[in-house]
Amino acid sequence: MPTSPSALAQLPIRRLTADDLLACADLSENRGWLREEHKWGHLLTAGTGYGIDDPSGTGLVTCCVVTSYGQELAAIGMVLVAEAYARQGVGRRLMQHVLAEAGDTPLTLYATANGQPLYEQLGFIETSRSEMVRGQFSFTTPAPDVPVRPATAEDLQAIVRLDREIFGLDRTHILTRLPAFADHLRVAEEDGEIIGFAAAWPNMDTHVVGPLIAKDPATAQALIASLAAATDRPLRTDIDVRHTKLLSWAKENGIDSITTTAVMVRSLPDLPGDWRRRFAPLTVAAG
Repeated sequence: MPTSPSALAQLPIRRLTADDLLACADLSENRGWLREEHKWGHLLTAGTGYGIDDPSGTGLVTCCVVTSYGQELAAIGMVLVAEAYARQGVGRRLMQHVLAEAGDTPLTLYATANGQPLYEQLGFIETSRSEMVRGQFSFTTPAPDVPVRPATAEDLQAIVRLDREIFGLDRTHILTRLPAFADHLRVAEEDGEIIGFAAAWPNMDTHVVGPLIAKDPATAQALIASLAAATDRPLRTDIDVRHTKLLSWAKENGIDSITTTAVMVRSLPDLPGDWRRRFAPLTVAAG
């Protein structure tokens, strides 16, 4: 097995496909992450995966996934390097390849403390932080009385319009996958108009809440409470730390903090859209 930087530099970087799902999940497990096969399946079909095959003939040396939102933005996630190849420049090489592939397209990612120094060297800047919370929802502190109901196929156009307004870019290609990807999809209404939506999708032993788009914190709380009532699993989500009211309410209901990550961008001063109404992403794939 090559271990020198010069030998590793000769290993080709290739596009990943859905057939690489198990290899990606194995690599997650190798680095102490959850396998998250359902999440990997979504990312590899909705985005573009990149990886280097292990010269031993089994598995991957490194991988990541890029989700495109057109020329205005792409998101990088799941940046992983096998433990046997750690700290040998493999992650940097993969990231440099992704940057070259992206060209002038601005990029964003969620960075762990370990990954953030590399991303800063590659031109990313921190614009905010996200707090991962997890726990069995207790319903100790009630949610505001905002009407919430299960979404229907007829709601999709309104969901896409609201998301484009708040996210700042067209995510139709992602949102149309939500009904198949998520176990539960809810919308909040006011005077017959959709003012928020949220999904809960299965991930190992939890349901992950995201995306979570809402008019205000009260609407976000009502959406989370509705999703919590639909499952016996613990909930997990990632909330922008600036949403202090929502985070406090979640913790009052048994959803405790696990970790925080840096939200970073490259070739942009900040993410597009309105962060005040964007409470949780679809997935967080921190590296």
